[in-house]
Amino acid sequence: MTGTSNDSRSHSSDLPAGVASFDLVIGMEVHVELTTRTKMFTRAPSPVWADAAGEPEPTPNTLIDPVVLALPGALPVMNKAAVEISMRVGLALGCEIAGFSKWDRKGYFYPDLPKGYQLSQYDLPLCFDGAVDVPTLDDAGFIDPDGPVRRVRIERAHLEEDAGKLLHEPPSADTPGWQGGPVHGSIVDWNRAGTPLLEIVTAPDLRSAAEAVSYGRLLRDLCRWLDASPGVMQRGHMRFEPNINGVLKLTDGRTVKTPIVEIKNLNSFRALRDAIEFERRAQPGRWAEDGAEFGPGTKTTRGWDDARSVTVLQRSKEDAHDYRYFPDPDLPPVVVDDAWLEAVRASLPELPAERRERYTEVLGLSVRDAAALLDERAVSDVFDEAVRIAADSGVGRSAAARAACGLILQAAARLANERSVALASVGLRADRLAEIVQLRDAGDVSANAAEELLAASLDEPATDARALAEARGLLAVRDTAALDAWCDEAIEAHAEPAQQVRDGNDKALGRLIGDVRKRSGGQADAAMVREHLLKKLRD
Repeated sequence: MTGTSNDSRSHSSDLPAGVASFDLVIGMEVHVELTTRTKMFTRAPSPVWADAAGEPEPTPNTLIDPVVLALPGALPVMNKAAVEISMRVGLALGCEIAGFSKWDRKGYFYPDLPKGYQLSQYDLPLCFDGAVDVPTLDDAGFIDPDGPVRRVRIERAHLEEDAGKLLHEPPSADTPGWQGGPVHGSIVDWNRAGTPLLEIVTAPDLRSAAEAVSYGRLLRDLCRWLDASPGVMQRGHMRFEPNINGVLKLTDGRTVKTPIVEIKNLNSFRALRDAIEFERRAQPGRWAEDGAEFGPGTKTTRGWDDARSVTVLQRSKEDAHDYRYFPDPDLPPVVVDDAWLEAVRASLPELPAERRERYTEVLGLSVRDAAALLDERAVSDVFDEAVRIAADSGVGRSAAARAACGLILQAAARLANERSVALASVGLRADRLAEIVQLRDAGDVSANAAEELLAASLDEPATDARALAEARGLLAVRDTAALDAWCDEAIEAHAEPAQQVRDGNDKALGRLIGDVRKRSGGQADAAMVREHLLKKLRD
C-alpha cells in the first residue's frame, strides 16, 4: 500500500494567482561516512573510526599522508573493508551488487580537495536497482503500523572519498590544536579528506517532508545496525541532500514542473524537514516570478540557513559532463565474484524491519517497545539471547519477552541514564537477565526486587542471579503462615479499604498490598499477596 502524508500538497490559500495546487516530488542523496580504521585509498587513520570508539576529536590536519595531500608520486590503494561494508548496505537496501565496477575522477577544484578531483564511481556504481518500504511515523516519531507505506527505489549506491572541511570563522577556543588569533580568509582541515563515503541515491519517489524524514531515519538506523557508520549527524557521518521540485496544477488546467532545487549538507532531521517545507511554500512563488520550468540547465543548489529558516541560493548545479569524469588510471576495477558476494551476504544480521515484525507479531511486544529495543543492535541481541535462554528453561516465550523487555527498558535504561552511558554500554549480560526472568516467572522475586537484582548483576556480573538474590535478601517470602499473618494485620489496620474490597472494589487492594509488603520488608511477592488478600476477603 502506498500513500501520501497530508503535508505533500500546497492548496490555493498558499499559492499565487493562477495556481490551483502544488504537489511535491522529492529524491534523496544521502552521504554516509563509513566506519573503517583507515581511509578509502590510503592507510591514513579515518576520523570516523575514532568517533565510533568514543575517542576525542583529533587535532586538525593530523590524519593525513602523501596520498591525502596528493603529493607527487603518491598512489592510491583501495580499502577492501569499505567495499564490503558498502555491499552489506546495498544488500540490505535490496540492491543488485555489480560484478564489475570502476573508479572515476570527478574533476573540480576546491581547497578542501587537495587532488583537484574526487575519486568516485560514475557510470558503473557498486550497488544499484534496490528498493525499500518507508513507513509512516506518528507525531512522536514512532512507526505507525496502520499507516501507509511508500516504496522508494534506490537508483544507486556508489563509493567515493569525502572532502576535507573548510572553516570560514575562527574555531572555538577548545578546538584541538587551535592557537587562537584572527582568521584572514578560510581555514582548511584535511582530516576528513579521503574518508570512505557511500552516496545513496533514490528515485524521485518521496512526496512529503514527513516521508523524507522517515526515509532518513530508516537509513540511519540501518547503517548503525550494520555497523556501517556511527550515524552521528552532528559529526558529519550522515548528510542529507534532498532534490526537490514539484508539479503545479494551474487554474486553466495546464500542469507545469518546477526546476529541481538541491539542498546541500543537511545534518539533522529537523533541518531536512524544515528545508523541504520551505521549498514547498517557496517554489510556486518563484515560478510565478520567473516562469522557469524543469529542464536541462535549470537545476540549482541552495544552502539551509537555520537561523532564518530559509534556503539560500548557492549556484547553478553542474551537469555530469561539467565534472569531466574519466576512469582513474591508478586503480584497478572492483570485481565481485560469486564467492565474495555470498560471503558478504552471509554476514548480514537479521535486519531491523524483520526483527521488528518478529517482536510485535510473534513475541507480542508493543510497537514502541520494539522500536526502543531496536535502537541499538547490541541491546536487541542481548534481549534475544536472554529470551532464548529463559524459554529453554521452561518460561513461556512471550512471558519471557515481556519480562526481559521491561527490565531492559525500565531498570537498565534508568541505570544507563544515571551513569551517563548508552544503554548498550551499561553492562547487560543475556545469561544474568535470563536468570532474573526465570526467578520472576517462578515468583521467587517481586517486580521491584527483580529491578534491584538487575542493578546488582551489573556490578557483580560473575555471580549468578539466585546467589545475588539470596545474599541481598531479595528472594520472595514463601512462608504461607507468615504471609497469612501479615495479611491479617494489614486487614485489621485498614478496615475501610478491606471492606471496600469485600464489596468488590479491587482498587482498594493497593493500600493493603503495600502494607503487607512493608511488613515483609519488601520480600512478599505482590501477586501472591493479592491472591491471599482476595481469598481472605471474598471467599
